[in-house]
Amino acid sequence: VQLQASGGGLVQAGDSLRLSCAASGPISNNYALGWFRQAPGKEREFVAAISWNAGSIYYADSVKGRFTISRDKAKKTMYLQMDSLKPEDTAVYYCAADATYYYGRYVAGNYGMDYWGKGTLVTVSS
Repeated sequence: VQLQASGGGLVQAGDSLRLSCAASGPISNNYALGWFRQAPGKEREFVAAISWNAGSIYYADSVKGRFTISRDKAKKTMYLQMDSLKPEDTAVYYCAADATYYYGRYVAGNYGMDYWGKGTLVTVSS
């Protein structure tokens, strides 16, 4: 499975941006896809995830109510709609795929991703 993230850019605080993650290769119904981000000088952190089959959704508390994750199974593409962006959202955003997803997996912070794409940079100016 190969993943390609796109859609990053420079925006102002309060603006919106939509990231896309195009997948190539087989995406089985037991997969989940997710977004992670890494800000300068910080560790990579979980942002959101969606199960490929049922569309179960998980968000980090820091983005709940502002970010929306979705997927288009026909296009094998995942999206991250980011609204009300804040300077602290500035980071490189990565998409990833989990080949061994099970329901509720991410509730306890167990992010066992198997495939990673290259990141796309999001910069939010104040």
